[in-house]
Amino acid sequence: MMAKGAQRLDLLWPQVHTLTLLAQLGSFTQVAQRLGLSKSAVSQRITELERAVGQTLAQRTTRSVRLTDAGQQLVDQTAEAFALITRSVVDVRDLAAQPSGLVRLTASVALGRQHIAPHIESFLLANPDIRVELDVSDRLVTLAHEGFDLAVRHTSSPPDNHVAWKLCDSRSLLVASSGYLRQHGTPKLPQDISTHACITYLRPGPAVWKFERGRAADPERISVAVQGPFRANNSELVREAALAGLGLALLPDFSAAAALRVGQLKEVLAQWRPVGFFGDAIYAIRPWSARTPKPVQVLVAHLRAALKDGFEASVPR
Repeated sequence: MMAKGAQRLDLLWPQVHTLTLLAQLGSFTQVAQRLGLSKSAVSQRITELERAVGQTLAQRTTRSVRLTDAGQQLVDQTAEAFALITRSVVDVRDLAAQPSGLVRLTASVALGRQHIAPHIESFLLANPDIRVELDVSDRLVTLAHEGFDLAVRHTSSPPDNHVAWKLCDSRSLLVASSGYLRQHGTPKLPQDISTHACITYLRPGPAVWKFERGRAADPERISVAVQGPFRANNSELVREAALAGLGLALLPDFSAAAALRVGQLKEVLAQWRPVGFFGDAIYAIRPWSARTPKPVQVLVAHLRAALKDGFEASVPR
């Protein structure tokens, strides 16, 4: 028969798990959102745990929260146990013939809106027991700390401490509207861009566009300082400014493809490769783990199939 003290400890596992999440997220509000509880209920769990162990586990201020040494020790010593529980539950769930569960997915605004969200409907119809939460943001989120299972990223080098699946290649394009080119002329060489209005990304420091041509092993390289009337931190906004005839713009192919296909934008200096600005591939990435949950595997496979031809089919050369 289980001792009375042990029974009381059994009742504290939710509180310990809440403390673990608090260590990861550093915010009562974010823990409440993750657990689907009120902020006061999360605070009450921590208070109950502190009362049970007779120690202050989290120091709260109006602006922040941090674990005490005792709180961090408890989190460190139980982390492996909770990780094992998570893996075990996922393993058992994946025994089901039909994958099920929630996948929390994040992507940049332009990529998510234009090329990820359109494929979610068919995925959900094919997998009725899976739910998807899609967060579109140009902020680079921390997957593990913010509870995301998967991110779709535009990059040349996915982080080494993550699992990465390449979905398709991508390239950068210099584009402008037909109206702008008629009025201001078409650049023949990268150097010509310096005399044009350029729509640039909102990044620190002066705007410099870099181009290459020729063999990849020994390319000819040119860097051009550019300026113009408009800067923005989102490729859809940059694209809309280019469509309005405000100037030349560097865009990822996934953001320019539709406008290029119908002739609203024209590629400029197609023989030169813009480099060092955007990534050269689209990846699905997730924090490293020994195994990937079945719903995540199925979603990655769906996105790989949907994007396997990349964006080149929509971009005339």
